Amino acid sequence: MTVHVLDKYYLSITLLVTIGYQLAGFAIAWTFKFDKITDFTGGSNFFVLALLTLLLGNTFHARNIVASVLVMIWATRLGGFLLFRVLKRGSDSRFDDIRSHFFKFLGVQPFEPGSGVVTEIIYVIQQDFGLAKSSGCGFVSEISEGGNNPKFGQGADIAGIVLFALGWLVETIADIQKYRYKSAKPPKTEPCTSGLWKYSRHPPYAGEITVWWGIWVLCLTPSRHGDLSSSAMRAQYAAIVSPLFTMILLIFLSGIPTAEKPQAKRYFLMSQKPEYSGAWSNYKQYVERTSVLWLVPPSLYVKFPRWLKRTVFLELDFIWGFDEVKDGEKALEEQRMRDRENA
Repeated sequence: MTVHVLDKYYLSITLLVTIGYQLAGFAIAWTFKFDKITDFTGGSNFFVLALLTLLLGNTFHARNIVASVLVMIWATRLGGFLLFRVLKRGSDSRFDDIRSHFFKFLGVQPFEPGSGVVTEIIYVIQQDFGLAKSSGCGFVSEISEGGNNPKFGQGADIAGIVLFALGWLVETIADIQKYRYKSAKPPKTEPCTSGLWKYSRHPPYAGEITVWWGIWVLCLTPSRHGDLSSSAMRAQYAAIVSPLFTMILLIFLSGIPTAEKPQAKRYFLMSQKPEYSGAWSNYKQYVERTSVLWLVPPSLYVKFPRWLKRTVFLELDFIWGFDEVKDGEKALEEQRMRDRENA
């Protein structure tokens, strides 16, 4: 029998647990002035919520167990990798300028610098809907709640698991390849083009987006086979908020935008030094031939027209692109100011 806690979709309890968990992580990070658990709290939060909603739901059909376990596998891998990486590095340079500022540090915990409170709220909501979705597989499968429980192994079940597995592998392999690339101390003027990074500038983000679409598809079977109550049907399709929020977060807020422009700026400034004069031209060629998100062979991507890159392949350079004239002059002025301060 399904057990409801605060609301029948577990949105309230997962929201409260998330806020408490993140504030506890912030309290530790702020008290001890270190960021070794900053990203770990983000990844492990998913594990906590997946397990919590599965147990609170008290409905253990194959579909909702599989959905919850897949989320826990993803969270374990992500949280473990992020913790391993920061322990090997000793610290996270992203937080160097804000670690001693209470409100700035609170604003980004556990997200990218500059993401702020708004992105944190969106991220919490995405976690809320994502984990409510996996537990919702149990709710909409419970006959007493107006649901149904089709036999596991339907087309949507298989498609969802395949999408999840594909996204998980892409994200995992890309993280390992990037870590090994950086550990080898490559030339500063060359962007990473090893493995999957040859086909995408942000393969982990492509993988993560695919993971959450896979979870959503996996949980669709009860609404596609048999009759559901109107409330259960609405809940099923409203859960599309989870993968959509993931896409919005990574494409427009704390993912690609916080990586693209700073990276372009770094190569532009590097090219001002004689020993790194080719850095900016190398980077521009890399951007021209490498898809920003979806994995595409460079030899094919470079031939695509601009309108296709901006629509299908989300090359939204007008949002996060680095303008060599406008942004370049600003970057040079900031560099000159830093040089005068350090002189």
